[in-house]
Amino acid sequence: MTDDNHAHMQNQRLGRGVNIIGYDRALWLGSPEARMQDKHFELIKEAGFDHVRINLHPFKHMEEAPDFTIAPIWLETLDWAVAQALDNGLWVILDMHEFNAMAKDPDALKPKYLAVWRQLAERYKEAPDSVIFELLNEPNGALTVELWNQFLTEPYDIIRRTNPDRTLIIGPAFWNGIDHLGELELPKADRNIIVTVHYYHPMDFTHQGAPWSKHVGSKDVIWSGTPVEQAAVIRDFDGVTSWAEEHDRPILLGEFGAYDKADMDSRARYTSFVAREAERRGWSWSYWHFDSDFIVYDIDADAWVMPIRDALIPLV
Repeated sequence: MTDDNHAHMQNQRLGRGVNIIGYDRALWLGSPEARMQDKHFELIKEAGFDHVRINLHPFKHMEEAPDFTIAPIWLETLDWAVAQALDNGLWVILDMHEFNAMAKDPDALKPKYLAVWRQLAERYKEAPDSVIFELLNEPNGALTVELWNQFLTEPYDIIRRTNPDRTLIIGPAFWNGIDHLGELELPKADRNIIVTVHYYHPMDFTHQGAPWSKHVGSKDVIWSGTPVEQAAVIRDFDGVTSWAEEHDRPILLGEFGAYDKADMDSRARYTSFVAREAERRGWSWSYWHFDSDFIVYDIDADAWVMPIRDALIPLV
C-alpha cells in the first residue's frame, strides 16, 4: 500500500497540465480527419507542461446492456493517447467527462457509468503510477451533493479491486465548485486521493459570449488585475487551502481559463494570476483547453496562442 505522502508527491509530479481531445470527435472514431496528432504531445512537453488531462466521453461508443462494452476503436484511441503522453514524459489523467449525461439521470446511467470504470480499471491496471484516474468531471444537476457522496463509493470500490495503489482524483459536486468543497465526503482511510476543484470566477468575465452559458450576453468585460480583482481570487483560494490543510489532501485545479470572446490581454492576465496563485499553494493545475475553446494551441494555424501559453508557462 502507499504511504500517507504518496498523493502529495503524485500531485507535485502532475505539476502543470492541459486538457485534451475530449471534443475531437473524429479522433475517437478513428477518422483520418482527427485534429490531435502524435506531434502535439511532443509540443505539449516541449512547451513545459507536465501532464495531460484526457477528457473521456465513452457513452456513445458503448454497446447496450448488460455489458455496456466499449467499442474497440475508442479503446485503441485511448491507448494511443496514453502511450503518446507517456512516451513524451507526460503524466496522464483519465478524466471521466460524461458529466452532462450523468447530471440528467444519474440513477438510470449508473450501470453504464460503472461499466466504464470496470473496463478502464482492468485495462490500465498495469499502467505506471503516472496514470491517474479521475472518477467524474463536474458532478451537477440531479447528481446532487448528497447523491454524489453516495455515488462515488461505487466506482471507487470497482477501481480499488484491480488498482489498489492507483492515485485517484475526486472533486465535489456542483461542478467541482470551490464553494462546495466542504461538503465532499471521501473514503477517510484512503490517503491516495487528490482532490480537484475548478475555477472560473468571475463567470461574467470568463464565460462572456459562451453560447452554452447564461453569460452568453455578457461582452466587453475586462479583467485588469486590480487589487480588488486579485483579492477575490486569493480569498477563494485561501478557502480551498484551509480545507486542504485541515483534511491533509492535495489539490488539483482541474480546469480554469477565460473564454475566447474576452479580450486577449485580460485573458492572459487572468490566466497567469490564477496559475501562479495555484502554484504558490503547491497545487497542480490543468488548463482548459488545448484545442476546443479557451484554446492555448491553434491546430488550424499550427501555432501556440502565445499570450496564453506564456501566461501558463512563463519563460522566466
